[in-house]
Amino acid sequence: MQVVLSRKKTRRIRFLRFMVRSVLLALILSGLFILGLLSYTRMQGPPPIQVPETTVFYGSDGSVIGEEHGGQNRYWIPFDEVSPFVSQATVSIEDRKFYDHFGFDLWRIGGAIVANIKAGSSAQGASTITQQYARNLYLSHEKTWTRKWNELMYSLRLEMNYSKEEILEGYLNTVYYGHGAYGIEAASGFFFDKSAADLSLAEAAMLAGVPKGPSYYSPVIDYDRAKARQELILSSMVENGYITKDEADTAKAEELIFVQAADADTEIIAPYFQDVVTNQLTSILDVTEDELATAGYHIYTTLDPSMQKVAEHWVDQEMPDTDLQTSLVAIDPRSGGVRAMVGGVDYAESSYNRATQSKREPGSTIKPLLYYEALQHGFTAASTFVSEPTEFTFDEGRQTYSPRNFNQHYANDFITMQQALAVSDNIFAIKTHLFIGPDKLVDIAETLGLGTFKDVPSLALGSQAVSLLDLTNSYVPFANEGLYGEPQFIVKVEDSDGEILYEQEPGLTEALDPVSSFLMTEMMTGMFDPALNGYTSVTGSSVVPLLHRPVAGKSGSTPNDSWMVGFTPQLVTGVWVGHDKGQKLDQYAEGPISKKIWANFTEQALEGQLKLPFHVPQDVVQVEVHPESGLLANESCPGGVPMFFKAGTEPTSACASPEEEKKMEDAKHEKERFIDRFKKWFGGQDDH
Repeated sequence: MQVVLSRKKTRRIRFLRFMVRSVLLALILSGLFILGLLSYTRMQGPPPIQVPETTVFYGSDGSVIGEEHGGQNRYWIPFDEVSPFVSQATVSIEDRKFYDHFGFDLWRIGGAIVANIKAGSSAQGASTITQQYARNLYLSHEKTWTRKWNELMYSLRLEMNYSKEEILEGYLNTVYYGHGAYGIEAASGFFFDKSAADLSLAEAAMLAGVPKGPSYYSPVIDYDRAKARQELILSSMVENGYITKDEADTAKAEELIFVQAADADTEIIAPYFQDVVTNQLTSILDVTEDELATAGYHIYTTLDPSMQKVAEHWVDQEMPDTDLQTSLVAIDPRSGGVRAMVGGVDYAESSYNRATQSKREPGSTIKPLLYYEALQHGFTAASTFVSEPTEFTFDEGRQTYSPRNFNQHYANDFITMQQALAVSDNIFAIKTHLFIGPDKLVDIAETLGLGTFKDVPSLALGSQAVSLLDLTNSYVPFANEGLYGEPQFIVKVEDSDGEILYEQEPGLTEALDPVSSFLMTEMMTGMFDPALNGYTSVTGSSVVPLLHRPVAGKSGSTPNDSWMVGFTPQLVTGVWVGHDKGQKLDQYAEGPISKKIWANFTEQALEGQLKLPFHVPQDVVQVEVHPESGLLANESCPGGVPMFFKAGTEPTSACASPEEEKKMEDAKHEKERFIDRFKKWFGGQDDH
């Protein structure tokens, strides 16, 4: 009997020794495993933290004009800029032991395993904030053991390489709050129209409850359910020592005001303009449009939101409810920055940008470039040609060209270049073009970014297609003392950390002679000066009552197009009106629309700004000139208009009345007869 008891005792001792040794071995192996796992995750280094962030477009005044987010509306905000109530509420409801564990909670995992075994599935989760952050960054949301293992590994890597504050910052900026809002900043803006920095305790607790089930706990979907969860979170914050019970009770009683989804969405301002910026940046930064939209860039542009609204207002006001289309571009001549852009009547119906993508024949708006070249080659504002029906020959006499004036109106007499521009005389333009040489217009067009033109007579009447943006920008040197550069849309681009990725350098250089540029500008004021009316009216007479500041410009038309490009010292604006598919314009009903949009926009866009005159360079003189003859006006020949000239090129002969001209002609003939008689008498010649 004693032997049997001794054997049983010996077996129990052996079993206990085995169990102790097994436990010790398991502990050693577990320790080695954990040590190896931690060493492995540490050696792997920090996992890359790259999440889609909303790219934001800013206007010249710093306001937001648009956003791109590729389906995930997110703005990264530093941890110390988030209301502390947000992190306290989130930790209280999602992971109370967040500051004590290494990325996972063994007790929660154990409980979840038991619950899942009982349920026969992996439906129950036990994810910490770190694990959720890892899942948001790198993994799917499928409930499998493989995903759980990978989630654990990423969580360890995060914990081994980042601080708790950095992990919580990442979680708050990546978690989904529903309604397309990713991250606390986007959610705060969506629900409360404010930054996460300004959230109250009640608001923070409400938002902290949403990620558990964005469609289930959203207060704009089911307020009662969301309110119950908010109160649970506030009570949990009291238990964790973050707030007092009185603070929780006050927050529970606070009335929350939610903005509607439509109000929370950022208004898209100038979509045609933003498309141009996006296209340029994909090339400059060498990224795709999707990458640009989700990179979290801050794109600062030249657009003036107030001017853009004025432009859109007058397009809406003046355009008829037909298929007629329009485009508008406004440029600051002092910097080259595009301040406003309209690419069509309705972006929602057509994103085709008629300001940049469409090329049409500019008609008479090309004439200022031609006359600038004429000024450079000996012409003045008082230079004259006869305005009459004319057939021109070119190509060494093999071809003819017979242009016509609008409505077949001709002076049938001499007119000055200033008047010819004001009334848009086509015959004068062709004569000037052929006199100075067609290559001159070709050269200046290329200099001012209009492309390579064909050397033909009709070029003087705008027969080669251009875009509205390029045409408008070609007028910049006239408004800015000869300075020219490519039109600018982007000021700078910063990444989500504030590092500058691209910054536009000033690009204006002297392209035209400042004196001739000013003389050309003064000639372009003539289209608004009734004193230059002659055989027909100046082309800007219909909008003169709308204008109350010094302006210059040129209109133009073709059978299919109506143009107006004009400027002040502060703004150069071009407007085009026409049909997309070549349908002819009604010149009387539809033709004037471009001028009306331009005049109304120019006045309202510059409202409140100084009414600046154009800068007069040195070596420029002003005299009163008779607009038809090009001679100095006087009492005998009234109706003179002020014209500017480079010193030394102004007319010196006075204009005479018809009676005086007859007397002068008779005196000339009498003098010629006296000289003939004197020659005959002195030479002994007879009358035969």
